[in-house]
Amino acid sequence: MGDTQPIVQKLNQARAALLAVAESVPAECWQKPPRPEAWSTAEVIAHLTMVEQTIVDGAERAVQKEPKPVPVWKRLHIPPVLAEWRFPKARTPIPLDPALVGEKEAMLARFAAVRQRTLAFLDANRQRDLSRWRHSHPFFGSLNMYSWFKTLYHHETRHTKQLREIANSL
Repeated sequence: MGDTQPIVQKLNQARAALLAVAESVPAECWQKPPRPEAWSTAEVIAHLTMVEQTIVDGAERAVQKEPKPVPVWKRLHIPPVLAEWRFPKARTPIPLDPALVGEKEAMLARFAAVRQRTLAFLDANRQRDLSRWRHSHPFFGSLNMYSWFKTLYHHETRHTKQLREIANSL
């Protein structure tokens, strides 16, 4: 069995850092992009909410079935820690849902609710070996379920840097 506690700790640390920056953005600037073609704080939070929702939905569906065997050579992948890099800038494969962009407090509440689902999933499956389930990531390759959840905290770290840039430009 894999230990989910280190993942949960890093998820909590990454979220705390991200929220500290997000909270510093005044509500009246929440939906204001720092420059044309850039995302606002609201759009970054909507994106992070969508990505985490997609991962936890996929994980919940995956564990309903027996995992498929994957040959060793197909398990090779790029380390998810690279998600923290802001260079090169990558386009998300999940288009932003404009319906998720809204007022600061409502968005942060939705963001927190998705994280609670993630933590509940990890807690409910702590006795399972989640490395048995794999799914292909659009940038990193075939990731096991632990790596998918690790990707979340690396992804949040990347976007915390982006939010700092936004906050500093306001």
